[in-house]
Amino acid sequence: MIKKVALTGIIAALLAVGFANADEVSVKGAKNVVVFSEPGSFAGWPANNGSWTWDDGKEILVGFTKGPFVEVAGHNIAPTNRKNLLARSTDGGMTWVTEEPSNFAGNSAPAVASPGHINFAAPGFAMKVTADGYHGNTDKVGSFFVSYDKGRNWQGPYRFNGLMEDPNLAGTHCTARTGYLVTGPQSCLVFMSARPRDKKVANAPQFRDSWDKSYVAETTDGGKSFHFVSWIAPLSSRNRAVMPAVCRLKDGSIVATVRANRVERDEKGEGFMAGHVDAYGSADNGRTWSFLSRVGETGGAMQNGNPPALVALKDGRIAFAYGDRRTARIKIRISSDGGKTWGDELVARDDFQRGEDNSSDMGYPRLVTNHKNNLVVMYYWATKEKPQSHIAATILTSY
Repeated sequence: MIKKVALTGIIAALLAVGFANADEVSVKGAKNVVVFSEPGSFAGWPANNGSWTWDDGKEILVGFTKGPFVEVAGHNIAPTNRKNLLARSTDGGMTWVTEEPSNFAGNSAPAVASPGHINFAAPGFAMKVTADGYHGNTDKVGSFFVSYDKGRNWQGPYRFNGLMEDPNLAGTHCTARTGYLVTGPQSCLVFMSARPRDKKVANAPQFRDSWDKSYVAETTDGGKSFHFVSWIAPLSSRNRAVMPAVCRLKDGSIVATVRANRVERDEKGEGFMAGHVDAYGSADNGRTWSFLSRVGETGGAMQNGNPPALVALKDGRIAFAYGDRRTARIKIRISSDGGKTWGDELVARDDFQRGEDNSSDMGYPRLVTNHKNNLVVMYYWATKEKPQSHIAATILTSY
């Protein structure tokens, strides 16, 4: 039997430099649903897999990784027999059906050069990106899949033709996850990441250190070729900046939030890693970026943080979701000024059950709005009733 220990207590004051303490507020009108759960199986990492919506959010598709459940420190999944699956809802996130496409990440043929002629603006379009470190994937240059029928069938994997030959990416490996903004039938911005090969800075002298850094790539010819556009966070910073979550505002500007790590010192002067999320803005379609704010604290003392999720709301505000590994909670924050400042931390869920080793194997959210203008945040979780990691969603009617 797996013994779990309930999380208790109130969150401690936030200590990060430059991050104003935020008040925690319990969300009213939140409904939790199970997206996928299977006895003996681990299911996790929606942030690594992607999410898509159609019909104004009535139809939602989210990806996740499934594997044998093994309770160990960190991620409770065996290193082999993993699958990348999809879950679909056609009622705005209330009920879900699991799907396993035949040609998809993890069970597809080797990647080939992209043939182009991709219609990014097609009504049922979806794009899936995978690269090195993606749950057993060792593809150092990255690849992508496309679907024209809302993710039921996929074409690919295709190479990002020409991208890794750019001098800005010399000496790096691609570590991208799925994140993109369609800009036209033949054009798309893809938000990616890279790190020095073998984490040796000497192989990529443009990097300050060995952390992953996020950047923007672009195609303007239907995916026939891709080119480097810009780094999101400065390469001179010593912070990690990876797994960008992006949205476009009504004025055309773009906000990108990135998962960041930094070195902190305890009272004895010993270093440890702390995680947070930073927000950056671009007013020129991703050509240049400026720092906006530190949005949230996601974990310290080697908890490795948690990636962000972001969505633009119809009323012009931005909603941001993240897993706080310090307190094992799913939180939401809202910005009314394009990501410069953020409201209180809204606690969307707080019933996570830690394992015997005090692991905080949770979070990695994706965030969308549905046809009722509710927020739907999808993540992986464990409870007293379902102690093995599973995919859950919280639907928020008030935020």
